[in-house]
Amino acid sequence: MSGVMKRMGMIFRAKANKALDRAEDPREALDYSYQKQVELLQKVRRGVADVATSRKRLELQLAQLNKQSSTLEDQGRKALALGREDLAREALSRRAALQQQVTDLDTQHQTLQGEEEKLTLAAQRLQAKVDAFRTKKETIKATYTAAQAQTRIGEAFSGISEEMGDVGMAIQRAEDKTAQLQARAGAIDELLASGALDDPTGMAKDDIQAELDRLSGGTDVELELQRMKAELAGGSSSGQQAIEGGNGRQQSQSQSQPTDAPRFDKQ
Repeated sequence: MSGVMKRMGMIFRAKANKALDRAEDPREALDYSYQKQVELLQKVRRGVADVATSRKRLELQLAQLNKQSSTLEDQGRKALALGREDLAREALSRRAALQQQVTDLDTQHQTLQGEEEKLTLAAQRLQAKVDAFRTKKETIKATYTAAQAQTRIGEAFSGISEEMGDVGMAIQRAEDKTAQLQARAGAIDELLASGALDDPTGMAKDDIQAELDRLSGGTDVELELQRMKAELAGGSSSGQQAIEGGNGRQQSQSQSQPTDAPRFDKQ
């Protein structure tokens, strides 16, 4: 049972990996990576800004402490000039305490200044890497888009794409169906002509009927031609009879006239 479950898990992971591979677009992955690098660069810049703010705050505190130290020094001098040594000693004591604070703040200031320089250098390097990645990203995206377009054009010309395959199959089905209908129509015509099928419309004719119709049509033409010949012949015979009639009357008149030959009576 464990073997079956392991195999099912492997099949599921394989199909999921294939589906993810089809769904994954390298251009989107590159854009996402670039976005993450930009976010990291922004964090580094915010860190530099925070360190610079802390450094500036320490500088203000140092300036204030130095001012207070100078004030205490002046007050001690005046007190000593007035013969108030005790006040001068108190002023110098307070100034010494301030100087210790100035020393501590100065150390912190140097530390923050060093961190700021490191972060600034890191931000500059990261900015250079982000710029280089952006250029490479756009180059890869343009190359991928061109390759994808070239592949689609090649598939369209070769007819192996899914769309062209569907069109080719549709054309093939249309041609097959047309050939089938033509063959069926030819078979029906042959069956009607042979008399194997009856035509309810009465328009279909078998071979014998077609031959009789052809002969009838030819006979009608022959009869019309003979009639026209007879008409032409009738006109010619009337003229000839008129001529022959005139000649016959002349011959009869010549035969009816008496001749000068002697006549002999019988004795």
